[in-house]
Amino acid sequence: MSVEEGKALSADYARAGFGGTLGLGQHPALIIVDVARAYLVPESPLYLTTGEAALAVNITLADAFRAAELPVVFTRVLYQPGGTNGGLFYRRVRALACFDEGNPLGDFDPRLTPFRGDLVITKQYPSAFFGTSLASTLHALRCDTCVVTGFSTSGCVRASALDALCYGFRALVADDASADRDPVVHRQNLFDLDQKYADVVSSALLLDKIAAIRAL
Repeated sequence: MSVEEGKALSADYARAGFGGTLGLGQHPALIIVDVARAYLVPESPLYLTTGEAALAVNITLADAFRAAELPVVFTRVLYQPGGTNGGLFYRRVRALACFDEGNPLGDFDPRLTPFRGDLVITKQYPSAFFGTSLASTLHALRCDTCVVTGFSTSGCVRASALDALCYGFRALVADDASADRDPVVHRQNLFDLDQKYADVVSSALLLDKIAAIRAL
């Protein structure tokens, strides 16, 4: 899509009433979705060529949220051997075997692992909220915003951002802290998220806003 076509598409959505924003609240949480070795090891079927760049941004964001004493949440995928607890999702996507218990591809990358005090959510399906305690935990912490990052944009990031909105949180997606198998798929999903479900913003803007919250 050309720049002109992109502008025309955005204008068409705006005329229809899409593209509203909610912004960052005063009590955001960072939701780092599935930043596992499966997406960062070239030999893995889930390898993302842009994963390393997104990983670096996630490291910076996690440090900023911790410095501001804001919640940092890591999600991970874990299946019983053979995917017994993975249902039809596991049967449909064979590459999910990367997350079978004992497979090192399912481990966190050693450069970005949970710190003491971070929350770790184990899931079997795309959304960080589906079948987990995440929503109730964030409500108990009085969070009003979920900043969603990680892998992959069209899959678990998208599903988590959508559910964040459905559970009553402002949803933001950091465009340079997420990645997908193809840049076109990445951009298309970011566009759709930004029009309907989540504010899509840069990590630079988020860091400025987190610094402002920290200064209060």
